Amino acid sequence: VQLQASGGGLVQAGGSLRLSCLVAGSILNIDAMKWYRQAPGKQRELVATITNGGVTNYADSVKGRFTISRDNAKNTVYLQMSSLKPEDTAVYYCNADQMVGTTRSLYWSLGTQVTVSS
Repeated sequence: VQLQASGGGLVQAGGSLRLSCLVAGSILNIDAMKWYRQAPGKQRELVATITNGGVTNYADSVKGRFTISRDNAKNTVYLQMSSLKPEDTAVYYCNADQMVGTTRSLYWSLGTQVTVSS
């Protein structure tokens, strides 16, 4: 599974960005798609999850501001980010979590930089 993340950039506080993660192959074979982020000097943190069944979950810090969605026909997962804050500045990574039998595999995209200016 190969993942390609895109859509990062520079935005002012209060603005919006939409990240995209293109999955090479069928997204239907993936149990859960996730977005993580890592700010300078901090650990990578889970931002949002969407399961194959469409169940979503969010970090408390982004609830009500970020929306994760998936387009199975396009094999793409999105992260719509609104009301952005300077503390959202980080490198964002797309992750695919796949279980095949009892074997769990994780796949990562390269990061896309999101910078929010105050």
